[in-house]
Amino acid sequence: MRPPSRSSSISSLSSTTSATANNNNSTTPEAEETMQIFVKNIDGETIPLTVPPNLSTSALLTLLSLRLNLPPASLRLIHSGRLLPTTPSSTLLTSQIPPSALLHLSTPLLGGAPPKKPRCGAKDCSALAQRIVGDCGFCGGHYCAKHRLLEDHRCAGLEDCKKEGRERNTRMLEEERTVVVRGI
Repeated sequence: MRPPSRSSSISSLSSTTSATANNNNSTTPEAEETMQIFVKNIDGETIPLTVPPNLSTSALLTLLSLRLNLPPASLRLIHSGRLLPTTPSSTLLTSQIPPSALLHLSTPLLGGAPPKKPRCGAKDCSALAQRIVGDCGFCGGHYCAKHRLLEDHRCAGLEDCKKEGRERNTRMLEEERTVVVRGI
């Protein structure tokens, strides 16, 4: 009798093993070919895993993402200083991962480039924005020396600014108003 064909699915591994055991009428199931690998996660904790050698690296990343509660797209596996491919056709065998290998789990680095210098927010202007004096308090834009005034960059808050200025001037005039006292 021929042994059943193997599937690359992890869930089918146990069903194939139990079907083989039932067909052979033996008390011990036939052991599938597996290997133990170790994965060191981001925190430095080592996770032992027993997996079939024909397991795809993308399936391994999915298993690890479920265990660590991280999205699989943000995980990377590294073995012997090289990044393992995550294509569905790439398996542990094709990646030449030996039994008892230590794989390192990492996440991609964010950033890396120096921050961009702010540019002028006016249309058709690519000059560098002025620090502090080029920040508009009404529209929140950053502008160069040529466009830093509200009228120059056609600020949407220009009417609010004029209204606020008139109110401020009115308050100041009311405070400065002197009262003439007669009879002294």
